[in-house]
Amino acid sequence: MINNMLSENCINLNLKGTTKSEIIDELVEILYAAGKLNDKEEYKKEILKREAQSSTGLEEGIAIPHAKTSAVKIPSIAFGLSKAGVDYESLDGEPSKLFFMIAAPANASDTHIEVLSKLTTTLLDDDVRENLLKAASPKEVIEILSADMEKEEEKHDTRDTGMPDVLAVTACPTGIAHTYMAADALIKKALAMGVNIKVETNGSTGVKNELTDEEIKNAKGIIVAADKNVEMDRFAGKHVEIVPVKEGIKNPEKLIKNAVAQNAPLYSAEGGKSSSSSRKEKSGFYKHIMSGVSNMLPFVVGGGILIALSFMFGI
Repeated sequence: MINNMLSENCINLNLKGTTKSEIIDELVEILYAAGKLNDKEEYKKEILKREAQSSTGLEEGIAIPHAKTSAVKIPSIAFGLSKAGVDYESLDGEPSKLFFMIAAPANASDTHIEVLSKLTTTLLDDDVRENLLKAASPKEVIEILSADMEKEEEKHDTRDTGMPDVLAVTACPTGIAHTYMAADALIKKALAMGVNIKVETNGSTGVKNELTDEEIKNAKGIIVAADKNVEMDRFAGKHVEIVPVKEGIKNPEKLIKNAVAQNAPLYSAEGGKSSSSSRKEKSGFYKHIMSGVSNMLPFVVGGGILIALSFMFGI
């Protein structure tokens, strides 16, 4: 339940910050003061690292800064409301007013990640956002979110269970927020368009709803909305559109229409590249770099320590 991760002492309905940096500082301080963090500075460093990859400012006045790190003591969410709005480098260029800072421990369980994914998709609902903007107390904020998340759980999936026309894969570096928001945006838009879709999520707890060989074979088109590497060789010979994960949130209708019309280039597994434009090749290179940097950090740190020891002993 959301109540286990969002407590009243982690809610501020009157944020004072007027810049992105100030809002981040305020939200980090809320979590630290509530005893949710082991190391405030380390957690903030991870938040800023995620922001450097791409802004977590979404559309409709929402921003979801997040980090998964050992600096987090207790899986938590801090909620802040800025009535005036702040330039948070959002996708639509509009001021952000609703801020959800997610703090996930390095060993966050599937249950915690599931709650976080449900929260992020709940925020796509217009009524929920409007009610949060009008909330008069921290208790009311929790009630609004709890009621809507329970309502979503009670809904039954009424989509066609036959072979999907369109397949999609969503993934972001942290695998907490954008992965699931993109997936939900694609599913909701496909349902409204009468298109049968299946979305595989590559989140922090692994691959969920994995695409099968038969589904890939029969699909008209495939959407890969990801900011990190995902398994691509399986899509060889299919029309594949490769875009940043934020495009799955921002332009789901366009992506689905292109997939159905097979407008995307055919993907070639040879060399791990598609017959797409240089822009997409650059995007792929970026994802390789980001994945490589994360994997090489322990070796860089270890090398630095060995060099320091060598100077210490005069080697």
